Amino acid sequence: MMILLAIAGLALIGAPLFVIIGAATGVAFEQYTVQASSFWRLGEWVLNPFENLMGKDAFLAVPLFIGAGAIMTEGGMARRLVDFMRALLGWLPGGLGMAAVAACMGFAAISGSSPVTLIAVGSIMFPALVKAGYPEKFSLGLVMTAGSLGCLMVPSLILVIYALAVMSAGSATVDTGQMFVAAYVPATAVALILCLYSYWVGRGVADRARFSWARLWETAREGVWALALPLIVFFGIREGFFAPFKAGAVAFAYALVVTTVIHREIDLRKLINVLADAGRLMGMLILIIALTFSLNQLFALMEVEKKLAKLLLDWNLGPIGFMLLTNVFLIVLGALMDSVSATLVFAPILAPIAVTHYGIDPVHFGIVFVVNMEIGYLAPPVATNLFVAAALFKKPFGLVTRAIMPGLGLTTAALVLFMFVPTCSKGMINFQASGDIRDVWEPFPWDGKRWTTLFGSHDKTAGISDISEEATQNALDDTKIDKLSDDDYYFDDDDDATPVETDGDAGASRDA
Repeated sequence: MMILLAIAGLALIGAPLFVIIGAATGVAFEQYTVQASSFWRLGEWVLNPFENLMGKDAFLAVPLFIGAGAIMTEGGMARRLVDFMRALLGWLPGGLGMAAVAACMGFAAISGSSPVTLIAVGSIMFPALVKAGYPEKFSLGLVMTAGSLGCLMVPSLILVIYALAVMSAGSATVDTGQMFVAAYVPATAVALILCLYSYWVGRGVADRARFSWARLWETAREGVWALALPLIVFFGIREGFFAPFKAGAVAFAYALVVTTVIHREIDLRKLINVLADAGRLMGMLILIIALTFSLNQLFALMEVEKKLAKLLLDWNLGPIGFMLLTNVFLIVLGALMDSVSATLVFAPILAPIAVTHYGIDPVHFGIVFVVNMEIGYLAPPVATNLFVAAALFKKPFGLVTRAIMPGLGLTTAALVLFMFVPTCSKGMINFQASGDIRDVWEPFPWDGKRWTTLFGSHDKTAGISDISEEATQNALDDTKIDKLSDDDYYFDDDDDATPVETDGDAGASRDA
C-alpha cells in the first residue's frame, strides 16, 4: 500500500518518472528487507543489476539506436519519406492514405517514438489527406494508428528493451535478433490491413495524383535512404552479417553518413546539439532502467511473480484466459504509462509466468506484449497519442476519440490474430533455424504445454534455450515425476511431456 501511495503522490505533483520509480524502490526496500536502515545496502540493490545490465551486449544497441533515430529525425527524413511514398502510391485508389501508412510506419522505425512520428509525419499527411477529399475523421485515425504501430518496424527500440527486461528476470533468454525477425510479419500484416482500409475509403475520392516515373525517380533518390535503414538492419541480422547488438552501430553510422554527407542537412553544430539531446534522453533512460531493475529484484524478493502465478492458477485460467486478461491489463497500462517504463517493470513479471505456466514462447509473448502497449497509446480516454493529436491538429478531443475507433478496432483484430497464431511471429524464426518449410507452423499452446511439430519428429528448440526438445526428452527419460512441487520441475503423465519450471530454484535442478 505504501508503494502505491508513494507512486500516486509523486505522480500527482508531476515528479519525473525516474524519481517515481526510485521512490517506489526505496519504499519497497524499507518494507521488505532486513537491512531497512542501510543506505549502503540500497545502493548495492541499485548498482548490482545496473552493473549486470552494462555487461550485456544487447544494452550497447540502446544508445546507438537512440542516436541514430535522433539524427535521422533531425535530418529531414520525414519530408523525404512522405514525398517518395506519395510518388509511389498516390496514384492508386486510396493511395494517399497508403502513402501515409507507409510513411508513418517507416518513420516510426527510425524515430522510435509514436508521438514524434505523429508530429513529424502526421503534420504533413493529415492536411494533404483532407485537401485530397478524404474524410477528416478517417485521416485523423489513419495517421494516429499507423504511427503508433511503427513499434514493430525494424529497428525498434522497444523490442530491444523487452529482450533486456526478460533477460533481467533470468527465466528466459530472448535474442534481440529473433525479436526483430519475429516483428517483420506482424508489421507487414498491420500495414496491409491499414492499406486495405485506406483503399476501401479512398475509392470514391477523385483527387488522385498522376503517376510519373520522373517524379518517382526524383523522390526515390532522396527517400530511399530512409527506407533502406530498416532493411539493412533486418537482412544484416538475418543473413548473419552482424550480430544484433552491432546493428545499433551500423544504424548510427548509416544515419550519420546519410544526413551529413549525402543530404548535408546536419552540420557540425547541429550534430552536436542532436547528440546532446540524445545523450540527455539516454541518461534519463539509464536511470529508469537501473532503478526498474532494482525494483524487479525487490519484486523477486517479495515473490510477486510466484504469488501472481498462484492467483492465476487458483482462478483456473488456461492459456486463453491468461492471454486475454494480460491483453486487457497491458492496453490499460499502455494508456497510463510510457511503453519503455511499462515494459521494464512488467515484462520480467509476466513473461516468466507465460513461459513457465502456460507454455507460451517468450518471443511470441514479446510481440503480443509490444502490440498491446502501442494499442494502449490509442485507447481512450487517457491515451497519449490522442492528446498529442488534439493539440497538434487543433481538434476537439471528442472528435479525435471518435476518429481513432476504426483504427483501434482493426489493430485489435490484428492483435487477436497474432495472439492465437504464433506462426505470425515465430514462423520466420523456425524456417531460418531449420530451413524446412514444414517447421514454419507453430500452434498456440491451448493446453498449456510446449508445442511439438505436426509433421513428425524434428529436432526443434523450444524457444528458451538452444537445447532441442528431442535432446531434452532423451536426457530426462529416467527422471519423470508425477507430483507438482513448488520447488522443482514436474512432468505430465504423457510420454511427450516437457519440463515446466515452477520456481526460480528450479534453475539449480536444471544446472544439476
